[in-house]
Amino acid sequence: MQEYETLLAFVTNVLFVTLLGWYLITNLQWYDYKIERVIFKHHKPHWHILYFIIPFIAYYTTGKFFIIFFIFAFVPSIIIWYKKLDKKLVLTWRVKRFLILLVSLTLFQDVLCTLKEGCATYGVFMPLAIAYIGSYIIEKFLFKVYMKEAKKKLQSMKDLEIVCITGSYGKTSIKNFTAKILSHKFKVYATPRSVNTLGGIVADINNNLPEDTQIYVCEAGARERGDIYAITTFLEPQRVVVGRVGEAHIEYFKSLKNIIATKLEIIKSPRLQQAFIHTSVTDEPHEMVTFFGDEIKNVQATLEGTDFELELDGRTLQLHTDILGAFQTMNIAVAVRIAKSFGMSDEEIVETVKNLEPVEHRLQLIKAGGKIILDDGYNGNIDGMLEGIRLCSLHEGRKVMVTPGLVESTDALNLQLIEAINKVFDIVIVTGALNADLFDRHLHVKNKIILKDKASMVDILATQTKSGDIILFANDAPNFI
Repeated sequence: MQEYETLLAFVTNVLFVTLLGWYLITNLQWYDYKIERVIFKHHKPHWHILYFIIPFIAYYTTGKFFIIFFIFAFVPSIIIWYKKLDKKLVLTWRVKRFLILLVSLTLFQDVLCTLKEGCATYGVFMPLAIAYIGSYIIEKFLFKVYMKEAKKKLQSMKDLEIVCITGSYGKTSIKNFTAKILSHKFKVYATPRSVNTLGGIVADINNNLPEDTQIYVCEAGARERGDIYAITTFLEPQRVVVGRVGEAHIEYFKSLKNIIATKLEIIKSPRLQQAFIHTSVTDEPHEMVTFFGDEIKNVQATLEGTDFELELDGRTLQLHTDILGAFQTMNIAVAVRIAKSFGMSDEEIVETVKNLEPVEHRLQLIKAGGKIILDDGYNGNIDGMLEGIRLCSLHEGRKVMVTPGLVESTDALNLQLIEAINKVFDIVIVTGALNADLFDRHLHVKNKIILKDKASMVDILATQTKSGDIILFANDAPNFI
């Protein structure tokens, strides 16, 4: 009997620590493996209380009754929590190393302890702490190795031209438009999806960048001062872009001034030849800076596409694109300027702009079941969302919007968004708890639905929408936000 109880305690301890580790590493992955962000910047801090702190305390206070708590309370709750997540843990090598280290430490510790009581003080805390610290040290070491390999690869590509793009809004669109236009004439490679951190860029160079690439188009993102500088000094791009800057991620930077200063770190590239900077960022003259944004004229943006004029070097280009959204003319304009800097002709540019394809989940128009869907799930800025609303206003049928509102922004901007929504939409489905109270108080539409999470959204859309509706999915934030 004693041996059975000891074995049961051993297995319970290993499983408990593993599940706590699973919760921890999932949250770390969401927040770029920054423990301070998980603790102080988490959008749902009550999760830490429910799924980490209370179980942690129960482990040390319930004694022999902990097994009951573990089986009937903790395990079911953590399983239900994980099943409801729409952004689940990706089992990268970093995650696997952490979990292997954690389980190994727990097994080693429990084998050394002949009695569970002998390990009570360190049973959970010590394996988690050592696994986190050990994993952190391992990753730092490996990153230095990978970074050297990536740098060596870049240096071996003697004729490689690098274009690096940052900004608060439109980075991915500018990157994709630039790569598409340049690929008409050059061998171009662009960072995939929204890869824009130093770690992601290093991994992409090592694993994916073809060695015959002529132009590498890279996106650079930031959560704190120095992030753009680190990417810039690593890549040493010859051409850089600073797109529209606004109060995105304001909770990290505290002020618009800090955001602008961080984005402008990109012009510190030691090999800089030319910088393209949006007029909203700065108007200070610089010998290598070309400003963009004011050269766009006569924009006609509808649900069928966008027509506009671009004044360039004393000439006017008449451009048409199937890309939706007046704000995208700004992103196309800088892509055109970059193409001109590489010697592309006006005729080549007009043709490639005409053939541009919508960026996935950025005002992407989809027709299904008699409904028009505007998928703007990857857009989280006020200008883009307001343009999506304007486009929906052109539709003659019912208008439906699905959104969590603006994330990592201000109440003032969310109120501006709500004011625009009230003028256009018949049905609004608010997803997530982050802005739910604000929307509930100020949203005045015919049918308002507030969801705590997105689990029931498919069923609601099926019952609330019909053929002839236009549905705008704006800012598809994961449900941990």
